[in-house]
Amino acid sequence: MVEITALVDEGLGNSSYLVDIGDRRALVIDPARDIRPYRARAETAGLNLAFAVETHLHADFVSGSRELAAVGATILAPRAGDLAFPHTGLIDGELIDLGGLSLEAIGTPGHTPEHLGYVLRDGELPLALFSGGALLPGAVARTDLIAPEQTDPLARSLFRALHDRILSLPDDLDVYPTHGAGSFCSTAADGDRTTTIGRERAANPLLAAPDEDAFVDLLLRTLGTYPTYFERLREVNRRGPHVYGTFPALPPLPVDDVERRVAAGAELVDVRPIEAFAEGHVPDSLSIALRPSFASWLGWLVAADRPLVFVLGADQDREELVRQALGIGYEQLAGELAGGVDTWRDSGRPLARTRLVHEMDPERDAIVDVRQASEYASGHVPGGRSLELGSLVGSSLEMLPGGGTFMCGHGERAMSAASLAQRSGRDAQVYIGSAERWARKTGRSLAR
Repeated sequence: MVEITALVDEGLGNSSYLVDIGDRRALVIDPARDIRPYRARAETAGLNLAFAVETHLHADFVSGSRELAAVGATILAPRAGDLAFPHTGLIDGELIDLGGLSLEAIGTPGHTPEHLGYVLRDGELPLALFSGGALLPGAVARTDLIAPEQTDPLARSLFRALHDRILSLPDDLDVYPTHGAGSFCSTAADGDRTTTIGRERAANPLLAAPDEDAFVDLLLRTLGTYPTYFERLREVNRRGPHVYGTFPALPPLPVDDVERRVAAGAELVDVRPIEAFAEGHVPDSLSIALRPSFASWLGWLVAADRPLVFVLGADQDREELVRQALGIGYEQLAGELAGGVDTWRDSGRPLARTRLVHEMDPERDAIVDVRQASEYASGHVPGGRSLELGSLVGSSLEMLPGGGTFMCGHGERAMSAASLAQRSGRDAQVYIGSAERWARKTGRSLAR
């Protein structure tokens, strides 16, 4: 029995897989940029990391294949991806001899044009399918990440790939997808990280579509918005990201240096919990609380070419912050405000505040719901206005009310929105809680 270990990034909603292929060797499917977890698992198991295998050019994270190649791995990737660094390019039907086992590349274009899935085989016996974004539990990955004019053709390619290449595999074959629940690359995947061919044949609503047109219509109706950083990472991964070996630390920056850098165009990102931000923060700083989904919102709200200066609490994990930022290609990590907001305040500079509220009245308050449109549609406070957080960048800020009450599911996204509103000169307050909490407290029904 082949041992397959999943390593999950809960924040981005993705899985990579460490596979023991025998003879004290392992391969990694769709590795993330931080390769320390793979190296640690391999060392514990006495394995050498022999191969890094890519299913496609990723838009949502920086690949770790070059980092693995720097420690001895051979990169296997779709030939059509045209990678600009040393690798073995594969095409549909190609079989890679792993020395006992083999890896068969199967053409599964759709999520991306160059997409390959991989069937791990023991002779003729299929052991596992690594499906990338072609097939997910209850879903598939989106086809609109390349260009608007390619969305429909790619959806049709995916329909054919699913029916011609994937559903021809045995029903009991385990499927290990890269994208999953929580990934903006996914359409509507359920909470499971793995599945089987038979389960998806029986229960996946997209596979139940009677024909290609119905499949395309159903798939395209599930597509919501996605972070703006997706538009550049495919090319970063094609050209080859910088190889760090060891990730850098955040240098401490004195107040004067922070002020100078911000004046020169750096973004000041406060990653403390929202309660701390509300109590006192550097004026015009952007609140993005450090949590598993931090990277997604950093990538949605901040331009990648801006230097980043951070404000942290004393007990927050600097290493995790760097991991998440580098993981989506934010390389200009200038440092952190030395001593945090206390140093800023002690220098005689003012702090700004944001009001937190635990009650709100739709008849009185201008409620702005910054969740995704699909979340809003599932149930919202009557009269609440839907403005996705990702849309509140640049000229979209003009859509904000002068004194809005921002809400989301827990408060973090609402605080990000409020910090943008305050930066534009608007008063803002944040409701702590969800639409469901409001309904329970008031005894009123949510609108749909």
